Amino acid sequence: MEALVLERKDELHLRDFALEETLGPRDVRIALRTVGVCGSDVHYYTHGAIGPFVVREPMILGHEAAGQVVEVGSAVTELSPGDRVCMEPGIPDPTSRATRLGKYNLDPAVRFWATPPVHGVLRPTVVHPVDFTFKLPDHVSYAEGAMVEPLAVGVHAATKVQVQPGDLAVVIGAGPIGMMTILAALAAGCSRVIVSDIHEPKLHMARKLGPVVPVNVRSENLLAAVRRESDGWGADVIFECSGYPPAMAEIFDLVCPGGKVALVGIPLEPFAFDVSKAQVKEVRVESIFRYAHVYPRAVAMIASGRIDVKPLITDRFAFKDSVEAFDFAKAMPPASVKVQIDMPG
Repeated sequence: MEALVLERKDELHLRDFALEETLGPRDVRIALRTVGVCGSDVHYYTHGAIGPFVVREPMILGHEAAGQVVEVGSAVTELSPGDRVCMEPGIPDPTSRATRLGKYNLDPAVRFWATPPVHGVLRPTVVHPVDFTFKLPDHVSYAEGAMVEPLAVGVHAATKVQVQPGDLAVVIGAGPIGMMTILAALAAGCSRVIVSDIHEPKLHMARKLGPVVPVNVRSENLLAAVRRESDGWGADVIFECSGYPPAMAEIFDLVCPGGKVALVGIPLEPFAFDVSKAQVKEVRVESIFRYAHVYPRAVAMIASGRIDVKPLITDRFAFKDSVEAFDFAKAMPPASVKVQIDMPG
């Protein structure tokens, strides 16, 4: 099959790739229709590794996906050929302790698309467990379906910090995950979201998502903005989505006493923070790694219109132009948020 293959760092080819997948009793075969380009895909392209996950042999990229079922296993009753679906890209070991505890995103043996050595889905078809495949309503497009994966990160973060109606939130970083977290926080009940970034076009786009207060930290002090919007009390919830150590260092200045912090963005290197500042405020800190048990809710929120992800899909490429899409994504202009690739068929 033709696939987008990362041969090694800085080398991508769209080429034939030998890959056979057997359909099990509880599997479905899916023809890919839309695949999003994630920052992790780009990072593997530009760096060849993310932490301990190193590209040691050619690997197919792509994990944000939607498609159409073309074949079902003998024990599948939930889906039928022709159904339009999105797919949760991580397949945990069903017998692992993490999975049995309901924390399947933390299963060390999880097989996650486009995470070495597991191949991704920038290819014509994929075989996937039906239990991690979710039907899309007729009025939800494949492009929206491919946005469920990044939205799931934001929904998981908002769920873990238990957003309360009327909360004031801060989202640090207006990239794709930051934007999704804004949407999830507002849907969960936040009355306002302060979002910080250095790119004015992204802040302009964030302003259109709802009651959002944009702060360009090149020209405005974020702490001063939070104090202004909270009458000096601090924000109820901080979502750190940048992974940028200097930004992460000030999170405990921004949060109110008894508030909550969600560490969503993963820094590329360790960062220091003042533990005593967290202690004297009794701040609850939640770390976020992917998601668990949120895909159906994310699909439902998009389907209901409660969350609109369409404005965040800023750039589209044909599958034949996949290498160009990745070269565009690695030098993304400030006005762009999400790149998607339209698959043939």
